[in-house]
Amino acid sequence: MSAIHQNLSTAISSSASTFLGYNNLKNIKSSNVSLPGRNSGVVKCVSSPSAEKTAYKTKVSRNENLAKLQAGYLFPEIARRRTAHMSKYPDAQVISLGIGDTTEPIPEVITSAMSKRSYALSTVDGYSGYGAEQGEKQLRAAIASTYYADLGIEEEDIFVSDGAKSDISRLQVLFGSNVTMAVQDPSYPAYVDSSVILGQTGQFQKEVEKYGNIEYMRCTPENGFFPDLSTVRRTDIIFFCSPNNPTGYAASREQLTKLVQFAKENGSIIVYDSAYAMYVSDDSPRSIFEIPGAKEVALEVSSFSKYAGFTGVRLGWTAIPKELVYSDGFPVAKDFNRIVCTCFNGASNIAQAGGLACVSAEGIKAMHEVVGFYKENTAIIVDTFNSLGFKVYGGKNAPYVWVHFPGQSSWDVFSEILEKTHVVTTPGSGFGPGGEGFIRVSAFGHRENVLEACRRFKQLYK
Repeated sequence: MSAIHQNLSTAISSSASTFLGYNNLKNIKSSNVSLPGRNSGVVKCVSSPSAEKTAYKTKVSRNENLAKLQAGYLFPEIARRRTAHMSKYPDAQVISLGIGDTTEPIPEVITSAMSKRSYALSTVDGYSGYGAEQGEKQLRAAIASTYYADLGIEEEDIFVSDGAKSDISRLQVLFGSNVTMAVQDPSYPAYVDSSVILGQTGQFQKEVEKYGNIEYMRCTPENGFFPDLSTVRRTDIIFFCSPNNPTGYAASREQLTKLVQFAKENGSIIVYDSAYAMYVSDDSPRSIFEIPGAKEVALEVSSFSKYAGFTGVRLGWTAIPKELVYSDGFPVAKDFNRIVCTCFNGASNIAQAGGLACVSAEGIKAMHEVVGFYKENTAIIVDTFNSLGFKVYGGKNAPYVWVHFPGQSSWDVFSEILEKTHVVTTPGSGFGPGGEGFIRVSAFGHRENVLEACRRFKQLYK
């Protein structure tokens, strides 16, 4: 793990960063964490060279793709600024509605299953070592039947993992450096950053805040946060997240039908991120495989992180249909299986026991209660900004509220809110150039903190 540097630059460009390396700063006060003894996590991921001078240098050249990255990954940069603010105001009650980290306890039906599995490992009969890299058969079957019933996705199509973010990087390794890719703009920064690291992109173009050789599919209030596909050039890979992070919008059945047809016409593969599907409260599709023909052009990544509070436990999955094949007819799933077997030893058996509890009848009910709590938080935040006269988007099918500050720098708005209210949000430009002029407010927080943050917003903008 990388050391924490004191001289991290405050500059940040959209979607420009590395995405590995975690550290802890202990004894940091934050009101978003009310459990005793819990520490705030601060992460440092930078692409700039260390200021330290060494007497000896190897003859190994640095990976030129990492040198393209502009600064630290978005969320560690926000954590760094929060830490600096807390040092400046040590007595302030800082509330974090920035990074999308869950705050409510994992339901007991799930933790009890993990506890039982953990204890069993201390017995001769209950011990197990390496498991199947693809995940335990029972869990794979349960995921297929729970989330893909009647959609033609079966147990052998499921790859259990340590989370969607990890699978995104494994998929990039699968596709290699010679593919072209498209992303929603704005979108989750890991899509772009992993593409840069794999060598799929050109240099960062500062004047437009974009990397060369990436197709940025602009998603705005004017187009309903769904790109005008008639203006999108053909790419090999299309990253698409619905409900979307950060805008909170879920694509309709009609829109996803257009996306699948677009991919078929161009011979592209859609990487569909459904990490927030359980937050959908209308008739928007929860899986890309609800769309006819999608199994021929799409795969899907998902996660228990935002349903069961598994952001620290780490458990997710990728579904790759048998029908998805390369131009030479070779199945994509077979190559992904090779990547998984080479790069991964399988998800923790304790986490998988928790995952199996998640998809039990009692576990699903408990997860819906957790999701419902966060959706109530979302409604509070939406109502607050609406009452203040802001244009507010998202919030219906996702735990994120996308607030418009026209004509203003999103980093300036972030800084003003932090300075004047001690509330951490996320600047929209960190998700791509299409996020400029917006901030994302997360609904992940204890209820009293969300209410207090909204009270402060009303004081600032009344």
